[in-house]
Amino acid sequence: MGLSNWLCVLMVTGIVGASKSCFPGCRCDVESYGLFDSFSLTKVDCSNVGAHVVPVSIPLDTSYLDLSSNKLEVVNESVLSGPGYTTLVNLNLSYNQIVRISATAFSKLRYLESLDLSHNHLEVLPPQSFFYSRLADLDLSDNHLVEVHMGAFTSKSQGKALEVDLSNNRLVSVLRGSDVPPPNIWSLMLSGNELKSVPDLQGIPLRYLNLDSNPISNIQEDNFSGLKGLIHLSLSDMQHLQEIAPRSFEDLPFLQILDLSNNYNLKSLSAEVFYGLNSLQELNLLHSGVASLPKDTLHNLPSMKIVTWGQNIHCLKTIKESQFHLKNGHVRKEVLLCHNKTGAVSAQDVL
Repeated sequence: MGLSNWLCVLMVTGIVGASKSCFPGCRCDVESYGLFDSFSLTKVDCSNVGAHVVPVSIPLDTSYLDLSSNKLEVVNESVLSGPGYTTLVNLNLSYNQIVRISATAFSKLRYLESLDLSHNHLEVLPPQSFFYSRLADLDLSDNHLVEVHMGAFTSKSQGKALEVDLSNNRLVSVLRGSDVPPPNIWSLMLSGNELKSVPDLQGIPLRYLNLDSNPISNIQEDNFSGLKGLIHLSLSDMQHLQEIAPRSFEDLPFLQILDLSNNYNLKSLSAEVFYGLNSLQELNLLHSGVASLPKDTLHNLPSMKIVTWGQNIHCLKTIKESQFHLKNGHVRKEVLLCHNKTGAVSAQDVL
């Protein structure tokens, strides 16, 4: 059983906090777990100490280390070495001035699951930057990255599903590459970058993909090929988006949530746009330029439950039965019942 799993088990029996001697300027808090406090780990807070803090000596049982806001510029293996680092589960390096990390910087941190490198000056990620770590959560948001090779996130074990946040960088390209196995990423945040087209992410087992606030002008038919496991796709706040080609989401049979809100220049959607979305339950068109949907849209959306569009108009799909001749009995007709803040409104179209 991994270290994080032991923590979950032992927390059930109680936690006792205490302080102990620590590196000058830092604070060390001991958390005890289990019956009779038989197991303990230490949280070390060295934030706002200054660049001289590294390399910092930490207790042998350290699970969490906060090195944020210290004006650090370089992170390499020597910065993160020593006996106490072998038990680290969570490392916070945010709000520094880190321009580069070495390819082996985190190679000794075999239990590391959460790494925060947000709000730094990172310009490039070396290949296999996190190869030896067992990360589950990696925050690289608010850096200066222009290009990212997805091979940087491939790990040796490929066991844990990884959540990667690359939002608010300067990305113009995200390269898949065919020379390394696809990383085991389940959630990828790419919002707030400079991407002009949907990157090729084929083979990556994504469940969640966010491309909000990128200058993408059109979605093409094969943009999401090879992402059959995707459940939630967000394409919101794209001020340049004008067109979504028919069958663009055809390769997403398990997609449940599609967010197209705040796309003011997206004026219309054909019914064929939604072809293949057999599992889609929620469609968000709030504050987009799409005023209505074609009457036969729901034929391509058998699982649809909620549609949101216009100015805070929310629609729920319901079944309306009408009397037909005796041989066939009742006819079941799918309709949208819509309302806004003031009450019921016309759906304009029967879907």
